[in-house]
Amino acid sequence: MYDLTALGELLIDFTPNGVNEQGIALFGRNPGGAPANVLAMNARLGGKTAFIGKVGDDSFGRFLAKTLRDAGIDTAGLAVDPEIPTTLAFVQLDERGDRSFSFYRKPGADLMLASKDLRKDIIGDSAVFHFGSVSLTGEPCRKTVHEAVKFAKKQGKIISYDPNYRPLLWKSEEEAGKEMARLIPLTDILKVSEEEARLLTGQQDISKGAAMLAEQGPAIVFVSMGPKGAFYFCADGEGSLSTYDVKTIDTTGAGDAFFGAILFKLQKKTREELRKIDKDELADIADFGNAAGSLATTKRGAIPALPGAAAIERCRKTVGRMKA
Repeated sequence: MYDLTALGELLIDFTPNGVNEQGIALFGRNPGGAPANVLAMNARLGGKTAFIGKVGDDSFGRFLAKTLRDAGIDTAGLAVDPEIPTTLAFVQLDERGDRSFSFYRKPGADLMLASKDLRKDIIGDSAVFHFGSVSLTGEPCRKTVHEAVKFAKKQGKIISYDPNYRPLLWKSEEEAGKEMARLIPLTDILKVSEEEARLLTGQQDISKGAAMLAEQGPAIVFVSMGPKGAFYFCADGEGSLSTYDVKTIDTTGAGDAFFGAILFKLQKKTREELRKIDKDELADIADFGNAAGSLATTKRGAIPALPGAAAIERCRKTVGRMKA
């Protein structure tokens, strides 16, 4: 039995790594992809996890498969495309460590995940099924995601969803909003950024936007707010928590670390327990996620930067919070 199975993109993040003797920018090869990052954070904390996705039959794909296995993630659901190469993303960082992406994905192997590749037996053996919207940006993967989510729901699994909006991967903002919203009614635990909350609801107020999203089906809604921390919403109440004051180097994967840590705390709960969760308990869980996300920004890359449980608890006890 898996605690958490995720379906989605697995790719190479080429992140800035200084310059050479001629002053030319160097990039480091880092494993990436939001669903894989979420799994890696969960596994780092002791969760039993599995990945469903697709890479190319190339050195990048083999590197990614090994990275997942080394992180303790089951790769039985990882398919290999014999023709389409592994997806690549180049990350640019500004002076604050915030990132932007350039994708090499037309096509990329992650989008080639088809129904025939879908390991429903793995989903059936999982407590929580997680997915993101990057896999909804093209076919055949979009159809496969819908099939997987509907199957997981029919099997009584907890559904976790991160509408991870990447504008460059969509034809238009209108298409993105429409497609990202379609699976919210099947979701139990939803994590959005401030930008995604506004895109999906048209609401500028985070509290009102979270309530609107919850009305569509999710029992719990989290809104990640970068350096400002996180907002949480459930039937028992809502609140926000500031993040921790750490030395940020690279924000890549911080939101995934935040959500992976949160799912670790929630993955043993039933759907009824999620619906009835106490707001104080949810606040503590959100704070745990905040610490994980904060620490993930102190190193370069996503999976290599993920903290363990001891580091997270030490951060919560000893590191001050960012001022609002």
